[in-house]
Amino acid sequence: MALCDWQSYGQGPDLVLIHGWGMNSAVWSLLLPYLTAHYRVHCVDLPGFGHSAHQPDLNIEKLAQLLLKESPAHATWIGWSLGGLVATQAAYLSPQRMSGLVTVASSPKFVAEPGWRGIKPAVLTDFADQLERDFSQTVERFMALQAMGSPTARKDVKALKQAVFSRPAPDPRALADGLSMLATTDLRQQCEAITVPWLRLYGRLDGLVPASVAKAVSALAPHSQCEVLAHSAHAPFVTEPDEVVDKLLAFLGKNLPPE
Repeated sequence: MALCDWQSYGQGPDLVLIHGWGMNSAVWSLLLPYLTAHYRVHCVDLPGFGHSAHQPDLNIEKLAQLLLKESPAHATWIGWSLGGLVATQAAYLSPQRMSGLVTVASSPKFVAEPGWRGIKPAVLTDFADQLERDFSQTVERFMALQAMGSPTARKDVKALKQAVFSRPAPDPRALADGLSMLATTDLRQQCEAITVPWLRLYGRLDGLVPASVAKAVSALAPHSQCEVLAHSAHAPFVTEPDEVVDKLLAFLGKNLPPE
């Protein structure tokens, strides 16, 4: 029996879509119409989010192993933010089960340190403290932070809220576990060993994963492909869905059929 809730759409080669912290798989609703004409798209609610029950004692490696067991073989994995960490870990652990990796507004190490740009540790600590008092307000604040800097920030936050609130509220324990993963995971060394084709998408205006991270990861994984979307913050598939889809389809090698 699957431990995570999966919903599948369309026909064709398999894509696995993994959402970010505090969200659920409904965030992909804007992309689905573009992808399901050519692909079999599998959207998962991570444990404790959406329709999936919380699973205790998870870290990035255990979470990646769980999804590897439940996902179709030879799929391209597309992970946003925290989901990008999970997908990167899976590509490192089991490249033979994946045909490609796409990370969206993600970083192998989310927390800043000297010589590495990212989220200040105090920001994640603050979120963790707020979770215990009002987790709904904490998630809403994080959504606003993700859209900050985008020229369509208000519309982006509205789209994210609609997605999150269309499913059951996230489990506070899963939220705390996710913050811990963001705070402690460092996959920079693993990046060098990833062998599957890899597309990395960033938002130029992203305040959580600064665009400078793109250059740093290119140095770690020179075989990967990097694209920076000019008008996006942390949710480029919401802000610039057409551009994201164009880059995805080009990477996947799928041309639209002739009229």
